[in-house]
Amino acid sequence: MLIETGYNRDAAVAYAQKWAFGRNPRYLDFEDLGGDCTNYASQCIYAGCGVMNYTPVYGWFYDSASRRTASWTGVEFLYKFLVGNRDVGPYATQTTLDQLEPGDLVQLGDAGGHFYHSPVVVSVAYGEIYVAAHTFDAWMRPLSSYQFARSRPLHIMGARKYG
Repeated sequence: MLIETGYNRDAAVAYAQKWAFGRNPRYLDFEDLGGDCTNYASQCIYAGCGVMNYTPVYGWFYDSASRRTASWTGVEFLYKFLVGNRDVGPYATQTTLDQLEPGDLVQLGDAGGHFYHSPVVVSVAYGEIYVAAHTFDAWMRPLSSYQFARSRPLHIMGARKYG
């Protein structure tokens, strides 16, 4: 039976802060392999939920560089997993920027609809969203300082596990 485990936003943000300008040696740095932003975002989400989904191909997990899903490191794959997940692991809903909370994601894209970056929301204050990210390492960077044509705000609703 699936049970709700919740999402610890404080843990996700604490992880984001700890590793914003460094790399956790448990995970491969994908910087030179197309970017590390979604790998870092997945690590932050995992810090907040503690549950991976080991479904081959369409799940969301990381054991090693050669044993992981595309959703752990790919912007579009992570989006599809989070908004479509009805099983074990974290799940999200696409929302609006004004509904974001620390621990959520805001994926950035171009005018053609290609999303290419997955910053993690670490604070929302005074009408500004602040993010942390890898590839172009950042901590408490105002979202408004990025150049992007589209945004895809993702609110992490919680996580599930078998119990």
